[in-house]
Amino acid sequence: MSDVPASISSDIPTTLADLAIDESLLGDEVVTHAKFQVVPSPSGDFSFGLITLDNGFDHTKPNTFGPKGLLELNRALDEAAAADIKALAVVGKPFIFAVGADLTGVPIITSREMALGIAKLGHQVLRRFTDFAVPTFAFINGAAMGGGLELALHCNYRTISSGAAAIALPECFLGLVPGWGGTWLLPNLIGPEKALQVIVTNPLAQNRMLKPQQVLDLGIADAMFEPADFIERSLLWASGVVAGEIVVDRPEVARDDSWDQAVDAVRTGLDAQLHGAAPAPVRAVDLVAAAKTADADAGFAAEDEALADLIMSDELRAGLYSFDLVQKRAKRPVGAPDKALARPVNKVGVVGAGLMASQMALLFIQRLQVPVVMTDLDQERVDKGVAYVHGEIDKLLARGRINQDKANRFKALISGATDKAAFADADFVIEAVFEDLKVKQQVFAECEAVVSETCVLATNTSSLSVTEMAADLKHPERVVGFHFFNPVAIMPLLEIVRAEQTDDATLATAFAVGKNLRKSCVLVKDAPAFVVNRLLTRFLGEVTRSVDEGTPFEVADTALDPLGLPMSPFVLLQLVGPAVAFHVSETMHDAYPDRFYVSDNLRRGVESGITGIWHFDSSGNRTVDPKVAEVFVQGDSPLTAEQVRERALTALAEEVQLMLDEGVVAEVQDIDMCMILGAGWGFHLGGISPYLDRSGVSEQVNGKRFLPAGTASVPA
Repeated sequence: MSDVPASISSDIPTTLADLAIDESLLGDEVVTHAKFQVVPSPSGDFSFGLITLDNGFDHTKPNTFGPKGLLELNRALDEAAAADIKALAVVGKPFIFAVGADLTGVPIITSREMALGIAKLGHQVLRRFTDFAVPTFAFINGAAMGGGLELALHCNYRTISSGAAAIALPECFLGLVPGWGGTWLLPNLIGPEKALQVIVTNPLAQNRMLKPQQVLDLGIADAMFEPADFIERSLLWASGVVAGEIVVDRPEVARDDSWDQAVDAVRTGLDAQLHGAAPAPVRAVDLVAAAKTADADAGFAAEDEALADLIMSDELRAGLYSFDLVQKRAKRPVGAPDKALARPVNKVGVVGAGLMASQMALLFIQRLQVPVVMTDLDQERVDKGVAYVHGEIDKLLARGRINQDKANRFKALISGATDKAAFADADFVIEAVFEDLKVKQQVFAECEAVVSETCVLATNTSSLSVTEMAADLKHPERVVGFHFFNPVAIMPLLEIVRAEQTDDATLATAFAVGKNLRKSCVLVKDAPAFVVNRLLTRFLGEVTRSVDEGTPFEVADTALDPLGLPMSPFVLLQLVGPAVAFHVSETMHDAYPDRFYVSDNLRRGVESGITGIWHFDSSGNRTVDPKVAEVFVQGDSPLTAEQVRERALTALAEEVQLMLDEGVVAEVQDIDMCMILGAGWGFHLGGISPYLDRSGVSEQVNGKRFLPAGTASVPA
């Protein structure tokens, strides 16, 4: 019988009432059950205890831990403590280990006291794996995120399946910290630098996941086995550990200045990136910093306090709102026609062979794996575009992302021509030429002359009228907007624009292609600049106007820092290109002259060939570009940073409401999703409308909130 002290579990709550949680508030919580069983070791010399986590659904609904699930796991541990075993292992259902706390239950947490109780419960239950009387093992057979990975970290040893997907501590992505042991256990296991990569850097890099080999290389897992016999191999390996035949050698973590240096480097990066707008990553860094000297009791107690604070924050509520948008709403686009209407796409044509067009051609090849032909004005341009695609395929091969056979097949799918007759048998043709309406109209006329009547004609325009592009065609109903964001391979948003005559079959085909490209598609009305560029142009116009009036460049460019945007306005201007940004501002001014500002200073800057406002030296320090200083003529009415920010936010609130009034999208949630996926605006903002609501700007400008009270914020 395992000699487990009663104190290990005697102080752990056993009912929801002990946690001050009303069970009726939990609704239909999906409980992850923990089934305990005794299994013989491969040698037959002793018995293993095996806990299997399973919520009763298939792999599309992962195991999570709500209050009931944690109490279930605690009960299974009590069974294990009473059993005659020499080791205890925990594993998940097929393809899933566990993905952490059940965040759908956050809205029922109405007090900091309740949040603190749930935080403590997680520590109390998971810590039993560390303190158990016999060696404990986590067999990570599939996805392990957040509290699921923390459960594994509490075990003495870990194996991982080479087929496991989605290994991460993503809490900072949402507005939390790894609060069930992660910020203390991980740096003390693999060191602070690697731990901060997993805890902070990866989540803020579009929630980057770890692959099994990385988990092994980092030292998070001790052994890796193939999926086919993962459990059997893990049991055999664990038996060797118990018998002393296998010794796991873990490097000692240095507790010297290198720990502080790793923390300081990440802290500096966060300050530059978020300017304090998102509290969770900063709190996580603080916890890792403290883990250098704190013992487990102190480290876990600090995590409890951090979780209690963050669970009751508006930033977390906004993060969960954002997560729901990109995980659920994005997968079921509002307004998309019946997918059965979509036509098959067996060949794609791309008009243009520049960088954007070449990126698109590569994506079509990778995702659709159908022939793609590019056309341009002359053979030199065509050859350059095809060469770019070949070069990118070679890079994928060199990185081990594809094998030689696939590289050869991908290269065979791309071709180029100077004659649009090459599109004769294409099912989907997209143009990516200069942003000029007459040029695009001519391109579509030339394409219509050679393609079949069912071929979809798509435009990657960022601001022009799709309806006007199609106006002179015989079949305007087969024209659709298909707006990518740069870089094409990385940015997940695709604005699909329904022109006045676009029919359902064309629209359904566009959505089907977008889904196959693994993009998140949003249906938008054919209105100038659609969603993302319309909002970015409006707020960038207000910042530029403030400079023209006399506001110092540095003041204007840092005014929006409290929002924690992915880049400042003038860095965004440099990325887009002043000429493109100015052209879009003119287009928007033509459509809405009373709201969209056109800067004469920027006009002069574009004419003089400026590439941006800032000049960056080799150390990354910035000064105003001499050409900008030469041509910009500023007024004598400077604004403070607060005034610039107020102007920009007022403009955003006004424009969002007008877009809703015009029916540009179905609901404000689609605007928020576009800003998250197309502009990279943080989860902590909820896109933009939750921030405008909680800052009071929505009501000041429009007399009402965009979202019901309590949505994406803590109820008052």
